Order: sequence, then structure tokens, then C-alpha cells
Amino acid sequence: MRAYKDLSREELLTLKAELEASYEEAKGKGLKLDMSRGKPGVSQLDMGMALLDSLNSESDMKTLDGVDVRNYGSLEGITEAKYLMADMMGVHPENVIVCGNASLTEMYDAVCRSFTHGVMGSIPWCKLDKVKFLCPVPGYDRHFAITQHFGIEMINVPMTPQGPDMDMVEKLVSEDEAIKGIWCVPKYSNPQGYSYSDETVRRFAALKPAAKDFRIYWDNAYAIHHLYEDRQDEILDILSECEKAGNPDMVYEFCSTSKVSFSGAGIAAMATSKANMADIRKSLSIQTIGYDKVNQLRHVRFFKDYEGLKAHMRKHAALMRPKFEAVLGILSKELDGLGIGSWTNPNGGYFISFEAMDGCAKAIVAKCKEAGMVLTGAGATFPYGKDPKDSNIRIAPSFPTPEEMKQATSLFVLCVKLVSVEKLLADCQGA
Repeated sequence: MRAYKDLSREELLTLKAELEASYEEAKGKGLKLDMSRGKPGVSQLDMGMALLDSLNSESDMKTLDGVDVRNYGSLEGITEAKYLMADMMGVHPENVIVCGNASLTEMYDAVCRSFTHGVMGSIPWCKLDKVKFLCPVPGYDRHFAITQHFGIEMINVPMTPQGPDMDMVEKLVSEDEAIKGIWCVPKYSNPQGYSYSDETVRRFAALKPAAKDFRIYWDNAYAIHHLYEDRQDEILDILSECEKAGNPDMVYEFCSTSKVSFSGAGIAAMATSKANMADIRKSLSIQTIGYDKVNQLRHVRFFKDYEGLKAHMRKHAALMRPKFEAVLGILSKELDGLGIGSWTNPNGGYFISFEAMDGCAKAIVAKCKEAGMVLTGAGATFPYGKDPKDSNIRIAPSFPTPEEMKQATSLFVLCVKLVSVEKLLADCQGA
């Protein structure tokens, strides 16, 4: 296929008319497709229903070390859950706090604690003139929403297939004491599906920040979310690397079972140094007498151990893989060689990142919506919702069925082609 930029104006006009006819036909189908968020599909949720049977009114409600989960106590979580979540993250159980149902809550709380009480004796952020965060882009919109909510200035850091631009990260954190943190999704990143290289992790561990209360917010959301048995990304344990580099307190790591068991009814965990844990415990002991230990025990009884977790994730992969392959197959078939878009091909996670021609993302998303398909808003993968190039679109294949994904991707491709032709024609007109 010829690249669109090589077509004459007359050829572009002819193509535009053909695409507009196809688009009007697509609008007439009355489609209702949702690819706006990375929600597990119904069939994935159904796989976890036996979790509800792992405890009942006749069950032994005590943990292996004799804790009655129906009562108060165990602020940092039951022992079995600490081991399970530690294995999920690849860290030591003594560095883990098992929390409520959502890791996002723990990230919010970590930022909030830093504002109200500071970090390990440092000045509370609310008393500072300026607080800044580094934000690898494109990235996770809910991370950016937290920092924006607290009035934190966000600084874009470009992502690469090996992780954030570490030259830029190292320079910025070493020079500016106002930079207090960086958001990271180190494995199968949202939205590109990139995993940080060993060199990137080691460079993070060896950072020399100007601010002693600088923390890496390591959101390991997709730690075990592989799509393929023979193509699995692995990353180094950031906590161990920080210890080796002499920076044991520099990381807060987060994970949850939200996309493993039930979204909104899983268990979340945080892993960090013992010194950070002691600091967090001061606030946590006032905030709660203990998280939901019944739910923690329920998860442990259902999954049993890390091997049980991995076996369950293989079932997830079997459902997710056809959806990803449906998207990637159609993108390749319809757009290869046209020069109007590029996309990632991840080995795991929940998203595919699409790069349209500059200035086209908002128009593509709008046309998709008009024809019955909802995508994540253009710009959502950047702080303040502002994509400087207006080019990034996050594709979330998980919720629709494989057949719906084929329909959705075909419509998406049609909108990409139509908007790209319109952009090229407008550029010709302006030249």
C-alpha cells in the first residue's frame, strides 16, 4: 500500500469520498462499543466466582498463626496475605503492608500523608512553596489525577521501550529539590505495554535526588499479567536494587488483585523499606484499626499460593490474548505502510498504545464516539489532559468480546484513515 503522504490531492479527495461513505454506513449500524477503560470482561470475572465459596458460615476463620479475621488487629495484614502479595511483587513479606481493595487508594494516601505530615521527618509538603512530580508520558491518567488534585506541578518525561528517559530523570531530580516523586508503571506500562530494562531499574535505584523526601511511586499493577507463556517480560526488584545502591527508603511499591480476582473487591498491597513502614504506620494506626482481613483470608484460601495465582492468570491470558491479537491483526492488515499511525505490541498488561499523525487524536476519538464506540479521551494519557502532539490514543481491548473487538478495531481504523486524509488535505490547502 502507498503511504497517504505520497498521494496526490486528487487521489486524497477520491479516497476521502470512499471513506466517508464507509463511515456513514458504519454509523448506521447502531454500534455500542466501550473501550474506554481497562475493565476485565465478564468472562474474566466469572472465573473468580469460586472465591466467594472459599469462606462460609462453617469455615475456620483463623489464620495459620491463630488470628481471628473477624476481629480487630493485624494492621499490616494477615501473614498468609503478606506472603501471597510479596510473591506477586517479587519482594520480601516483611516489607509488605496488605491494605484494602484498591492500590489507587494507597497511592492517594501516600501523597496525602506527605502533604499533611511529611516523609520521615521532612517538612510537610503543604508548607512548601512548590511541589513537583515527574510523569512519564504517555502514562496512567489516574496517577496524574492524584497529583493534579493536590496542586502538584507535573513535568512530562518521555517514555522509551526501556522505560522513562533516564538521562532526563537523573538530571531533573538531582537539580531540583521541589521534585518529590515520579509515577512509574514498570511492567507492561499503561498505555504502551513497555517493561523497564534492568539498566533502567538500576539507574532508578542509584538516583541522587536533591530532595531527601523524594520517592519513586512504583505501581506494579501488571506484575503477573502476561499474555504469553513463552514471551514474558521480567523486571528487577526495585527494593533490592535500592538497598544495593544505598537508597533503601526511596521506593513505595504498589499492587493489587483488582484485575486478578474482582475489580473493586480484591486486595491491595504496598511494599517499602522498614523505615518507611514505621513512618507510614504512625498515620495508618490512626486511620484504621485494620483492613478487611476476611477478604484477605478469602483470597488466600482461593489462590492458596503464588503457583495458584499464576495458574489463574493463565486463564486470564487465554481470554485476553484473542482480543489483543484481533486488534493487532486488523491494525497491521489495514494500516501497515500507510504512514498514518504506529502502535505497540505488548507481551502483557491491559493496553495498546496508538500514535496517530500529529493533530489527529481528538478528531479520531470524536469520530469513533459519533459512530458508537467510546475510547479513552484523547489527551488522558498526559498530565492535565494535554497531549502536546494530539497523537496518542489508548486502546483497551479487555472488556468487549473478541468479535466486538474486531468490529471496534475496524471502525477505529476507518476513523484513523478518514481523519488522516482530512489532515493531509488541510495541510495541502494551507501549503
